[in-house]
Amino acid sequence: MPVGIVGVGAYAPSRVIDNQQISQWAGIPEEWIAERTGVLSRRYAEPGTATSELAARAVERLFGESPYDREQVGLTVLATSTPDQPQPATATRMQKLLRIHGTPAFDLNAVCSGFVYGLTVARSMLIADPSIGNALVVGADMYSTIMDRSDRRTVSLFGDGAAAVLLGEVPEGFGIHATRLYAEGDGAHLVEVAAGGTREVADDAAREAGRHYFRMEGRSVKEYALQIIPKVVDDVLSTAGWTVDDLDRVFIHQGNTRLVESVAAALGVDMARVPLTAPRFGNTGAASIPFTLADSHGTRPLERGDKVLFATVGGGVTAGAAALTWY
Repeated sequence: MPVGIVGVGAYAPSRVIDNQQISQWAGIPEEWIAERTGVLSRRYAEPGTATSELAARAVERLFGESPYDREQVGLTVLATSTPDQPQPATATRMQKLLRIHGTPAFDLNAVCSGFVYGLTVARSMLIADPSIGNALVVGADMYSTIMDRSDRRTVSLFGDGAAAVLLGEVPEGFGIHATRLYAEGDGAHLVEVAAGGTREVADDAAREAGRHYFRMEGRSVKEYALQIIPKVVDDVLSTAGWTVDDLDRVFIHQGNTRLVESVAAALGVDMARVPLTAPRFGNTGAASIPFTLADSHGTRPLERGDKVLFATVGGGVTAGAAALTWY
C-alpha cells in the first residue's frame, strides 16, 4: 500500500524574539548572530503554554485546509524532545485537546530528527495494518523552556513551533518511496539536557550548575551533519532510483541558515530548491522539517508528481532522510 502525505499544517507563536533581544541576553553583537547563524528572529510561546497546545494548533490548521477530518485519524505519533511532562505522553494530551478518541497515540524522541523517525514509524504501521486509515505525524518543540539565555551557542538558534502532516493511502507511484534512519550513541553528549531524568536528577546542585538547561556542541554537530546526511540521502535516493538532479524541493533540518547552506552544498543542491525558515523562525527542533514544508507549500504549492527529499540531523546523535513523490 503506497503511503503519502495528504495534508499539512503548522503553527508558530506570535511572540517574536529578535536579535536585539538575544544580544541583550547573551552579550553578543546582533551582527555576530546574523553573520554566524543567518537567524534573524525566532518565536517564543507565552509562559504557561504547553507543547501539546502548540501541536494541537498545528493539527487544527491542517484540518482547516484539508478535505479530511480528525475522525479519520487512526494513529498519532508526536515527535518532541520538550514534552509537557515526563508522563503521560504529550501525544495523549494533544489527543484530548483535539477530541480524538480511542486510537493509539505516543511520543517519539529523536530530538531534531524526530519528525523523519515518526514519519518512518507511522508509514510502517499503516502498511502493516491498512485498517488504521490515516495517521497524524506531528513535530513540536518549545526550546524556550529549556534555554540558558546567556548561552550564545544555543539561545541565538532556537525557537518554538509545531507542524503536522496527515499520512494516508495514495495511488501507485506517489507517496513515500524510502526512508533511512541512523543513530550513533557515542555522540550522545553533543546535544543534551543532562539533568532531569533517571541518570541525573534536577536537584538544587544540578540546577545551580545549569545542567537542567539545553546544551549543544555546535561545531561537532555540524561536522557530524556534513558527514552523515550525504550518506543517508544517498541511501534513500538509491532506493527510490533518483539522483539529486531529479529533486524538485529539498527540505533540510533548519538548524540554522549556515548549516542548511553547508548541507545543501555537500549534497550538490542549489539553494533555489531548498526552502528556508531558519532566518525567520530559527531551529524549531522536531517541527523544523514539517514546519518548513508547510511554509513552502503555502507560499509556492508543491505540484502533484514533485520529487521531494527530507534530510535531518539531531541529538543522540541521530540522522534521517526520506524520499517521496508529492500527491
